Parts: sequence; structure tokens; C-alpha cells
Amino acid sequence: MKKLVIATRRSQLALWQSEYIKAELLKHYPNMQIELQEFTTKGDKILDVPLAKIGGKGLFTKELEVAMLEGTAHLAVHSLKDVPTQFEDGLTLAAVSKRFNPQDALLSNKYSSLEDLPKGAVVGTTSLRRRMAIKMLRPDIELKDLRGNINTRIAKLNAGEYDAIILAATGIEKLNLQNEVKYFAPISTDIMIPSMGQATLGIETTTDPKIIEIVKVLNDKNAEIESKIERGFVDTLQGGCQVPIGVKATILDEKNVKISAIVGLPDGSEYIKDEKIVDINSFENAGKEFANEFIQKGAKELLARAETMAFK
Repeated sequence: MKKLVIATRRSQLALWQSEYIKAELLKHYPNMQIELQEFTTKGDKILDVPLAKIGGKGLFTKELEVAMLEGTAHLAVHSLKDVPTQFEDGLTLAAVSKRFNPQDALLSNKYSSLEDLPKGAVVGTTSLRRRMAIKMLRPDIELKDLRGNINTRIAKLNAGEYDAIILAATGIEKLNLQNEVKYFAPISTDIMIPSMGQATLGIETTTDPKIIEIVKVLNDKNAEIESKIERGFVDTLQGGCQVPIGVKATILDEKNVKISAIVGLPDGSEYIKDEKIVDINSFENAGKEFANEFIQKGAKELLARAETMAFK
């Protein structure tokens, strides 16, 4: 194959990620022509409504998937946390990249950490998972919705609309935006368990064996193990961004993987949180099995209530 087309969103971060994957592919296929085809997705256009109310994170992938199914693009590069656990017929997750920093981070021009925020401080985030984690730690904090690309969100912080905002650390680090604010403070994943696949890039393709064969050189085995566990957990609970779910698999050594997870209500008033260590050889079903343990503890009922709260 002489030419490869990557479908990508137009945001600065999406373009960085697509260019990164293009460069990685060129290391293996130096003579291949690789182009980026840019799209503005529905998720990029609707900025005044939380994702949970308009259909979830799949809104950032739909246009790219249509391009692949129509044959005008061969693959799409996504932040894996934005990729639904089920794919349309004809599409597949062909590879996952080496994981970057999976932490969330606090950005502020006044305060150096969540603990340092004064009572009643205004914190910007629309993520139900982050809202839950913040309310569990600091129920006195006022939460305010925050949408837009990374630069827009930082601009709102710098304009004084928020005392602090919470973003994925990896996006700030990739775009080298740490110095745009006074304080950039990554938050421990023990305090704020990340989204499934956070800081991993997912390479979606059609089910064409030729395309899958080309992109499989990008696959990182450790990231594959961790993301499969995390995605299995969320898929079994049937939860997307409409409900607060955090799950992080961490390879400890060649034999063991630690899984940490939390589900609960957006206001942090009720939650189920647990962790366990599993044999790395059983990673294929580990996420599903862990989710079933949560279901036995009432996770389905809790998430049903969480969804009702999210749509108010």
C-alpha cells in the first residue's frame, strides 16, 4: 500500500496525536505517503451542553468513522478514553499506543493543589468522574461546567472564570502548555482514578486485513493489557461518560496487574471503590470479572441513579 489517510479532528491535541502516529508509522514505512484528513465533529461543535446530555464521547468519533466506512480514510487516531467499547460493523480497534501520563491535573493561577483551594472555590470540569472525585475530597467546592478545547479552557481560567480547572495531564504535556498557568499539579491516581484508556491512543481502522497488518506495528503490549482490562470493566457495567466511572489497570511486574476502580454518584455522596491484583495471564477477562464483583455490590443500581442525576 503506497498511500494511507488518517482521519483526525481539527483540535490542536487531535492533530498532535495524529502527527505523532504518522511519524511512528513512517519509522516503519519510510516510503509510504501518509496524509491527514481533518474533520470537525459534532462533539467539537456543541460546546454549551455537557457530553452526558447529548450522547457521550462517541460524538468525537462518528464523522471519522463514516470517512473510514466510505473509503476516504483508512484509520483514525483517538484518545482511547473517547472511544466507545463497542464498534460499528466494519470497524475495529487495531492497535493502542504506548501510554503517556494517565493522571488528571489541577491548573490554577492561585492555588497549588486541591487541598490548597479555599472553601467555596470555583472549579471547572464537566466530567462526572472528576466531579465525583472532587466532591469526595472537597464537598465544599463549587463545580462549574467547562467545555471547549484545551486552549479555550485555559483561556477561561486565565480570564478569572474559575479558581482552578481539571484537565487530563497528558494533553497539557503533549502541547507543552504547563507554563500557561502558574500551577500545573498532576493529581495522584489514588485520589482521582482515571477514565478507561486515559493517556493511551487508540488506532481505529476498518476490518480490512491489509490496514490492520500495517498499523499493528504501533501496538504496545502493556497498553493493550491495561486498556483491555479497563474497557472490559466499563463495557460490563455498560457505562460511558453518562455515569461516573474511574478504572485504572497498572502492570506491576511480569506476573501481576493491579486494578483500581470506582463508581458512584456525581456528588460523591455514595460510591463503590475497590482494588485487586490479578494474574497478568488472565487479563482478557479480568476487567469483566472485576465489574461483576462491583455489580454484586450494587453498582448497576448506583449507576442508574447517577445517570438520573447527570441528566437533571
